[in-house]
Amino acid sequence: MTEGRAPLRYGRVVVKISGEALAGDGGAGIDPQTVERVAGELVAISRLGVQVAVVVGGGNIWRGTAGQTRGMERATADHMGMLATVINALALQDVLERRFELATRVMTAIEMHAIAEPYIRRRAIHHLEKGLLVIFAAGTGNPFFSTDTAAALRAAEIDAEVMFKATREEGVYDADPRTHPEAQVLRRISYLDVLQRGLRVMDATAVTLCMENRIPIIVFDIRQEGAIVRAVSGQQIGTVVAE
Repeated sequence: MTEGRAPLRYGRVVVKISGEALAGDGGAGIDPQTVERVAGELVAISRLGVQVAVVVGGGNIWRGTAGQTRGMERATADHMGMLATVINALALQDVLERRFELATRVMTAIEMHAIAEPYIRRRAIHHLEKGLLVIFAAGTGNPFFSTDTAAALRAAEIDAEVMFKATREEGVYDADPRTHPEAQVLRRISYLDVLQRGLRVMDATAVTLCMENRIPIIVFDIRQEGAIVRAVSGQQIGTVVAE
C-alpha cells in the first residue's frame, strides 16, 4: 500500500449500477460521457487494489415490467431486459479498456460466446484475483428476477465483502422524495427495517439475500465524484443497510 494512503475497508466488492445511471440526464439510452465518468470511478478503486465486480441494469434500454404492462408475456419481456444489460456491459467494457486500459471480462448468465464468457463462479473469482474487473450481465439468466437480485446473488457467490448500489439518489430516504419534499436521507438502517417499511432500496429478494449472507449494502449517488473511493475507505457516504 502506498505510504499515506488511507487503509481500505473492503478488498472485494460488487458494484450494482443501474441502467439509468449510464443514461445521463437524458434518462434513456447510453450517454458516452456518463459512462466514461462512471468507468473512471471504477478504475480508481481497482487501481487501489480492490477486486471489483460490476452488475449492470438495463432500464435505460428496456424494462421487462414495462413490456408486461403493454401486454407482452413476462418471461419474454424479461429476457429482452437481460439482453439490454449485455449492451450496457459491453459499453462499459469498451470505455474501461479503450480509455483507461484496464483489463476486464464480461460474463453473462445467458451464454453468448461470441461477445462474452459464460458465468462460472470459480472463473469469475480467478479473474478478480488476477486483478481484472469483472462485469456480470444478463441478470441471473432467469425471468422474474431483477438485476438487484442478480447483484446480491453474485455478491454471495464470490464472497464479496460489501455491495455498493450506485444510483442517482443521495441514499435511502424515509419517504419517497418525489412526493414528500421533506423526506430525509437515512444514514444507517437494518435489513429488517427496509423490508418492513417497504423502503426503495432493492427488491425484497435482493435485501433478504444480503441479510442472510451478512453482506452490507451501501446506497449512494454515483454522480458524486470520488464516492466509491470514499466508500471502500470506510468513510460515511449515502446509506448503509446492515444488521
